[in-house]
Amino acid sequence: MTEAELYFNELTEQISDAIPGKMFGALCVKMPNGKAGAMFWRDFLVVKISGETLGKAQKLSGVDVFTPAEGRPMSGWYTIPYEHKRHWKELMEFSCATAEKLPKKSKK
Repeated sequence: MTEAELYFNELTEQISDAIPGKMFGALCVKMPNGKAGAMFWRDFLVVKISGETLGKAQKLSGVDVFTPAEGRPMSGWYTIPYEHKRHWKELMEFSCATAEKLPKKSKK
């Protein structure tokens, strides 16, 4: 387990109502409504951010649109390198709060 993954797990425990899970085979944080709030992918934090929070994040080096498959970017989702771990908690909290406001995921 990498230092980045350990840190992601530590932050997951600090997020209110967070439920550890998987998304695309990677670690993620799900909210009680079933929506993913954040993800850990290849030593990056992956978060859905917008507005002022996105503007601040884009000023950090290495931040990019999350593209889990070549040519298929996920709108609104961004990868945050571990070198910016001091920002991870704030970004996770924003992303999880956004996910928590979405309608509950329906059962298939």
